[in-house]
Amino acid sequence: MFRTLEDKGLKTQKTPEEALTAEEKAKAEEEKNALYEKQEKRLEIVIAIFLGITALLVAWAAWIGSIHSGNQNDNYTMSNNYASAGSSEYNTASQYILQDMMVWNTIQDYLFEKAIAEYDNDYQKAQMLQDKVDHQIRKNCSEEFAEAINWAYEQDPAGTVSPFTKPGMIDGYYTKANELLEESMTYHEQGEEDSSNCDKYGLVGVVYSLVLFLLGIVGIFKRLPSRRLVFWVSIGLLVIATVYMCMIPLPTGFSLANCFDF
Repeated sequence: MFRTLEDKGLKTQKTPEEALTAEEKAKAEEEKNALYEKQEKRLEIVIAIFLGITALLVAWAAWIGSIHSGNQNDNYTMSNNYASAGSSEYNTASQYILQDMMVWNTIQDYLFEKAIAEYDNDYQKAQMLQDKVDHQIRKNCSEEFAEAINWAYEQDPAGTVSPFTKPGMIDGYYTKANELLEESMTYHEQGEEDSSNCDKYGLVGVVYSLVLFLLGIVGIFKRLPSRRLVFWVSIGLLVIATVYMCMIPLPTGFSLANCFDF
């Protein structure tokens, strides 16, 4: 059998067309690698930028959350103070009611004796008893209680109508106490709101930490599509957390201008 040149160990020479095709393939492969490296560098730059942005957002969420936490403590403290003052004022009002009731019992006795004296035509005694009534009102009655006694006297001069039945009389004793207790509830509600907002900012901080973790492990994956997948997942979480954070109210009275007021 005849042996070819290749069988004799001699290489055949490539045609110009074959050589050109090999050169184009090498060039195309080189361009592909260059494009891949370019995309990798671009992705690394973008990741670095988003790492910085996420770090700033983490710091912002932690700062605002700490302000909410501080406001929560202040509001709860104010709530307790107002509640204590309201309870004290409530007890004081109850003591005033008892004191006024004792005064009214004395006045009522004088009015009863006065009515008897007038029935017996003892006008001198009746006048003396009236003077005692007036003295009790001037010495032991507040302006509001004196008005209530006058109101009761207009209803029945004999003193059978109690001034405590005047509309709003009893509630008037507890007006200040109720105002203090309402103020306490207001601060308590603000404290609960700050507590809730602080928890929300804590949740945002957790999501941002997850974003930092995902952005940090992007380089572990060798294939570019896998890197892009992890990157876009982290960006999605970043956007969701940022939108959610923007919906959380800022602390009461917060202003960036106040932070630079030295």
